[in-house]
Amino acid sequence: MTTLVLVPAFNEAARLGRVLAGIHAAAPDADVLVVDDGSLDDTSGVARAAGARAVQLPFNLGYGVAVQTGYKLAVRERYACVVQLDADGQHEPADIPALRAVIERGEADVAIGSRFLPGAAPYRLGVLRRLGMGLFRLLARLLTDVRFSDVTSGFCAFNGDVVRFVATEWYPTDYPDADVLITLRRAGFRLREVPVRMYPRAGGSSMHAGLKPIYYVFKMLLSVALVPVRREAAAQKKGLT
Repeated sequence: MTTLVLVPAFNEAARLGRVLAGIHAAAPDADVLVVDDGSLDDTSGVARAAGARAVQLPFNLGYGVAVQTGYKLAVRERYACVVQLDADGQHEPADIPALRAVIERGEADVAIGSRFLPGAAPYRLGVLRRLGMGLFRLLARLLTDVRFSDVTSGFCAFNGDVVRFVATEWYPTDYPDADVLITLRRAGFRLREVPVRMYPRAGGSSMHAGLKPIYYVFKMLLSVALVPVRREAAAQKKGLT
């Protein structure tokens, strides 16, 4: 199965090389694409030096735009599977085969890396993040028939049908997380969680610093509220209505 490993990155030159080395070791047969979201450092140069393909956006457009850039390329080049992980070293590249296996065996359309399933490494959250994630899990449970343990991991794998679906106009441009999982499930896709390891960010600036968690919760609640509005268009895109 042709696989693209998608790595959105912003100012990650100091950490990216180690992440890419881990990806090449875990998935030597996969192609690797780094989408550089307008970095001010040499993120793109580090990516190319490590043997990855790099697409450099003209300026910082946001995480959602960066990953959708990768999805559109994957659709154009007809990849059967896309694995997505972050460039900051929080996700463990050695867990890529476990996510790929779910897709390759046809067990689900989406494999979601979870920090909180049995078999995952211990992961500690701050109070605000723990409360926010609990709220998003509850909303996801109410809006779907799935009881998710981790709706904000960002470490996942999609089959080709899902990649074509998320490469469309409805995809969020800011912080795509729980809202995307809810939309995918309500569009009829099969989702399955897989235990993965995730580590605290080592250095740099996290999106969860300062007042960012409050902004994130507000934006995510607004996006989740719009899921029913998107449902008809999303289902039509998949051919379900």
